[in-house]
Amino acid sequence: MVAPIGRKLNEEWGVKARHALYREDGRWYNHLERFPGALFDANGYIIFETKEAYEKCPQLRHGIELNVTGGISSIPGYVRVR
Repeated sequence: MVAPIGRKLNEEWGVKARHALYREDGRWYNHLERFPGALFDANGYIIFETKEAYEKCPQLRHGIELNVTGGISSIPGYVRVR
């Protein structure tokens, strides 16, 4: 079985998140459930050390799914890898 892309990038890039999710365009995700948690896109990632930081991030719209206004690359602290 092939590991999900978020988990694979988490390992390859040495992020060490407990929960890692991937979306190529960085705009829509399922919700992070374990912290530190990271959202990955095709070029990098943003890590949330705590649930509180995740819930208070103004670029995140928490609904049935997670909508990221402007994509994760617009969030301060985004790490560009590629």
